[in-house]
Amino acid sequence: MPDMSASASLAMTHLVSFAKEVDEDKVTPGVLGFIVFAAMAVAVWALMKSMNRHMSRVDFTQVPDPKAEQPEQSPADADAAEAESSGQGAKKQG
Repeated sequence: MPDMSASASLAMTHLVSFAKEVDEDKVTPGVLGFIVFAAMAVAVWALMKSMNRHMSRVDFTQVPDPKAEQPEQSPADADAAEAESSGQGAKKQG
């Protein structure tokens, strides 16, 4: 099994040289920026989960309104209704 301490020290050497290259005058979000971003991500996740739960409780089936217009009659039924209202229906049956 190879010795991991040599590769770890080599990696740390590269990281230390990279840290020296970072400009001290640059403004970065830092830890506080990460915490705020993570908190916002968790809040959005919680809101989406809550919305999903509420939307699953909604009943999307539409109940017909009893006060709505009467359903349209077929042409044969409409002719029979006209005949009865004009008095011709009694002549046909009798």
